[in-house]
Amino acid sequence: MSNTKSTSRSQGSREPQDSRDVEETEETEEAEETEAEEPQGSTDRRAAGGDRRPPLMEVLREARAQLAELTGLVPESVSSFEQTEEGWSLEVEVLELERVPDTMSLLATYQVELDPEGQLTGYRRVRRYERGRADARGR
Repeated sequence: MSNTKSTSRSQGSREPQDSRDVEETEETEEAEETEAEEPQGSTDRRAAGGDRRPPLMEVLREARAQLAELTGLVPESVSSFEQTEEGWSLEVEVLELERVPDTMSLLATYQVELDPEGQLTGYRRVRRYERGRADARGR
C-alpha cells in the first residue's frame, strides 16, 4: 500500500504548475493504486509471454470448491498434489458422514484431476476411513 497520495497532500508538497502536471500526477497515482491492487505474480505471468497457468493456491482453492459443488460434500484438506502433463492431480480429504463423537466421523480421500487451467476434469473416491483411525497403509 502506498501513502504517497495522502502524504503529498498533507505535507503541502509542490502545487502543480499547469493542467499537464495535474494530469500527470493523477495518472501516476492511478497507476500506483492499480499496481498495489494486483497480485505480485499476475503482472509477471502476463509479461512472460502469456503463460496461462494459474497460481498454485488458486488451483487448490478452486479444486476444493468444484469438488464440493459436484459432490455436495465438505472438503477438509488437500493431502497431496502434483503437476502433470495433463494439468494437476490432487488428493482431497472430504467429510462424508459426520458423527458424534467427531473421531467416529467418516472421511474419504478423493483423487481429483484438473486441466492446466485448474478446471476439474474428473474425480473418484480412492479410500474411506474413520477420522480417529490410524492409517494402516502407511500413507
